[in-house]
Amino acid sequence: MSSDPINTDGFLARLMRDQLKLSITCALFFVTALIALPLLNYFQPEWMAQRVAGFTLTWLILGVLFFPFVWIISFIFIKKSIALENAEAAAAKDSQKK
Repeated sequence: MSSDPINTDGFLARLMRDQLKLSITCALFFVTALIALPLLNYFQPEWMAQRVAGFTLTWLILGVLFFPFVWIISFIFIKKSIALENAEAAAAKDSQKK
């Protein structure tokens, strides 16, 4: 085992656990959006058929807004993942100094 605190099993286990939580959270947001559209179309067809900016609400969400929504989820995941790595690395280095 290395004396470098970033390469310890505890550091990697904490980081993997935290990143798993983040991954599951992001995946739940994606799956919720993916399931919500067909459910809204089934239970609220009149509402989803409204015209907004020349599109029905269904096509506005699916064709225009869904792609940016996925990009936002990805952006948040990447930023928070990097922040988790940096926080764990700082904590590991601080614990080595003590």
